[in-house]
Amino acid sequence: MKLKQISVPIENSSDRTYELTKALGEKGINLRALNLVDTGDYGELRILVSDVPAARHILMQKEIPAHIDDVIAVEVQDLPGQIPKLLENIMHANLKLKYAYACTGINSGKAILVCCLNDIDEAIRTLKEKGIYLLDEKALGSLEAA
Repeated sequence: MKLKQISVPIENSSDRTYELTKALGEKGINLRALNLVDTGDYGELRILVSDVPAARHILMQKEIPAHIDDVIAVEVQDLPGQIPKLLENIMHANLKLKYAYACTGINSGKAILVCCLNDIDEAIRTLKEKGIYLLDEKALGSLEAA
C-alpha cells in the first residue's frame, strides 16, 4: 500500500516543469499524479509515476536532484465531507499529516487523496482497520518500485 513518490526541488518556471515532464513522457513514463507547490523562486514538484526506477534514472542522467518519499493514496467517494471523515481517522490515530493533495476522476464518483504522514506503516494499518481503501501500485497503474 506504500507508494513511492518522487520529489524534485525545481525552479518556479513552466520551462523547467515542461522539460522534466517531457523527458519522462518521451521515455514512456506516465504521470499518475502531479503536485507543484510554489515556495517563491523555487518550488517542489511531487509526482507519482508508472515506473519509479526508470524515472529516477532519467532524472539522474539530467542531473536533476530528487528524492523518494513514501506516501499513501486513499480512494474515497467524491462527495462533500469525505476528506474530513478520512482526516478524522488520521487524527484519532495521533498521526501527523505532513502534506496531501487530491484529485478526482471526472464522472468516476471517486476522489484520490495522496498523503504523506509521519508514520506511513501506522497509517496503513489504521486505515485498513477502518475499511478504507488504499491504492497500491497495480491500482495506480505503476510498476512496483525497486
